Amino acid sequence: MIGLRSTKNTTEDFSEILKQWPIGRVRDFIGRRTSAEAGAAIESLGRTPVDLAALVSPAASGLLEPMAQRSAGLTRRRFGNILQFYAPLYVSNYCRNFCRYCGFNRGADVRRRALTVDEAMADAEYLSSEGFRHILLVSGEDPSRVPPEYFENLITLLCDRFASISIEIYPLDRDGYLRLVDAGADGLTLYQETYDPLVYTRMHPAGPKKDFRSRLRAIECGAAAGMQSLGIGALLGLSSWREEAFYIGMHALYLQRRYWRSHVSVSFPRMRRAAGGIAPQRSVDDSALVQMICALRLILPDAGLVLSTRESARLRDNLLPIGITRLSAASVTEPGGYVGGRRSGTQFEVQDKRSLREMADAVKERGFDPVLKDWDAAYRYDQGVSPQ
Repeated sequence: MIGLRSTKNTTEDFSEILKQWPIGRVRDFIGRRTSAEAGAAIESLGRTPVDLAALVSPAASGLLEPMAQRSAGLTRRRFGNILQFYAPLYVSNYCRNFCRYCGFNRGADVRRRALTVDEAMADAEYLSSEGFRHILLVSGEDPSRVPPEYFENLITLLCDRFASISIEIYPLDRDGYLRLVDAGADGLTLYQETYDPLVYTRMHPAGPKKDFRSRLRAIECGAAAGMQSLGIGALLGLSSWREEAFYIGMHALYLQRRYWRSHVSVSFPRMRRAAGGIAPQRSVDDSALVQMICALRLILPDAGLVLSTRESARLRDNLLPIGITRLSAASVTEPGGYVGGRRSGTQFEVQDKRSLREMADAVKERGFDPVLKDWDAAYRYDQGVSPQ
């Protein structure tokens, strides 16, 4: 059987660095930054904790225009005018966790469904016919409903249809991820949700996910197994966005240094009210989101920055020039929702409901090149590049 998450700590990981930056220290560290330091960080493109703190500080809030210009120019130099599209494919909304913010939490009164492999393939065939070549498999965290072997079988079948297959499922250990990499998965998305341990504990009162450090280590298990792309982020609205942005930047820099063969990306999901979930705890307005995107682009010039259909069409279009490189499109956040109609509960309500064609046209109108296939499935670790 593919290995599930292990609780044995066998090596130093990002949690050791996190211990050096408790929330009180980070809050004070950010608050003491000046506009001069923020301006210097914008110009120097430094990658130190001081630079990162300055860019997400209140002192930088008055420098959004130069931040946005610098971020836009840096993104175009590193990524050109390309914007990559992907689609999520939800295969199950069963979950063992009691995350207070999530529409899939085990206490939510929603219709539950786990797709068979054939049902998942039907949704995948639809997405392929629409033109998608990058796909993200998503599930609630209940391996009894969709065990690791299920994903191994599904990924093997999907390889002929998609250039890239990523997963956003329950955590596995290194051997578990290695089996999925061997099957054809090349990307892992795993949000910490919040990097504040106290808030994390309040938001995750029950279930396997309540273990903060185990959750934090899982992305490194995937990296060690050879996942080519690593997606991280926090659920914006659970805690102060400034501290979360600092921790995300530190985490991304750590992953880039330690797992340099993998490409790191950051997502910016703002919390939405979901059936069975609580309302956002902290406000994250549009200007805050702009500052966060720009700050992380300046600190992480080579990272992918991802914006999902949680955001409105108008906002997503306006944010494209400043640093976004990857977009979901035509998303459905319930199992079987692409071809089976609404038969189960959704994780969150989609704000941008445009089709892939409409999204591609909107991107072209703004001078960008929509990309559905960014690389070939032939580019794999087992064909010339060894995993970490």
